Amino acid sequence: MSGTNVLALSGGVGGAKLALGLTHLLPSDSLTVVANTGDDFTHLGLQICPDIDTVIYTLSDLADKERGWGRASETWNFISAMGRLGGEDWFHLGDGDLAMHVYRTERLAAGDTLSEVTSDVALQLGIGARVVPMTDDTVATVVKTPTGELSFQHYFVRDRCEPTVSGFRFEGIEAAAPSPGLAASLNGNLDAILITPSNPFVSIDPILSLSGVGDAISAAPAPVVAVSPIVGGVAIKGPAAKMMAELGMPTEAREVARFYEGLIDGFVIDRRDEDQAPAIEAIGMAVWVTDTVMNDLEDRITLARECCRFAEELAA
Repeated sequence: MSGTNVLALSGGVGGAKLALGLTHLLPSDSLTVVANTGDDFTHLGLQICPDIDTVIYTLSDLADKERGWGRASETWNFISAMGRLGGEDWFHLGDGDLAMHVYRTERLAAGDTLSEVTSDVALQLGIGARVVPMTDDTVATVVKTPTGELSFQHYFVRDRCEPTVSGFRFEGIEAAAPSPGLAASLNGNLDAILITPSNPFVSIDPILSLSGVGDAISAAPAPVVAVSPIVGGVAIKGPAAKMMAELGMPTEAREVARFYEGLIDGFVIDRRDEDQAPAIEAIGMAVWVTDTVMNDLEDRITLARECCRFAEELAA
C-alpha cells in the first residue's frame, strides 16, 4: 500500500508494535497514529501519558524490547531514592523516562497543548509519522470493581490488575473534544482506518467514545479494519482476557468482533482462531486469517502488510 492515508487507533504495547510495522510500509506523511489518553494521570507532580510514550519510544527505537515498556538501558536511581524517603514508588519512573515527563509537564504548564508537545517530541526523536493524542482535554479511565472505583493506573500498576472488574467509565469524556490531529484525519481523505490489537475496553473505547468519533468512523467511506488482541483464548499482552472473563464474556476473538459490531468492515484474527471465522462473518464483517503475534520487527511489518492488503481488498 503506497501513496495512501491511514489512521491507526492505538493503546500501548500492541498498538505501538503494529504502528511500527506500518512505518516500514507507508510514506511517513501518510500515517497518523492516535494514542489513547484515558490512561494519563498526574503522579509526583508530573503529567504521565503511558500510551503516548509507548508509541513514541517504539517508533523512535528507544523502547525496551525485553521488558515491553519504558526506555531501553534505563536506570532507576530516582525512584529508588523516592522509595527510601518513604514516597510513592509503585509507578516505576526511570531516570531517562523522567525527562519526558518533566519536559511535558513544563510545556503544559506554560500553556502548550498535549498535541503540540507530542508533535514536537516526535519531531525531535526523528519520528516521521504523525503521533497525536486522542484529545487535548482531560479524560480519565475509571475501573469499576465490586469494592469501589479505581483510577486506571491504580488498578493496572499499583494493584497489578488483581481486582475483579465490573465495568468502566471515562471521566470527562462528555466535555472532551477530539484532538486537532484526530479531527483532521477523520475529516481527510482516508484510505484505511486500522484499530490495532489494543485492549478494546480501556485503550480503544475511550477514543471511540469521544464526541463524534465513533459515528465518523462507522460512516467513513474508507474500510475500517480491527485486529484481535485475543489469540487462542488469551491476551498477548495486558488484562483484556481477564477483563472479558470477569465481565461475563467468553475470552474469544469473536467476542472482540462483537464489541466492534456496526463499526468495522473487517476483522483480523490469528490462525489459531480460524475456526471462529464463520461466526464472525455472521456478525456482518469480513475476516482475514493470518499470524498476528508480533515477536520481532519482521512480524510487525508482516502483520502491517496483511492489514493493508485486507483494507485494499475491502476497498475494492
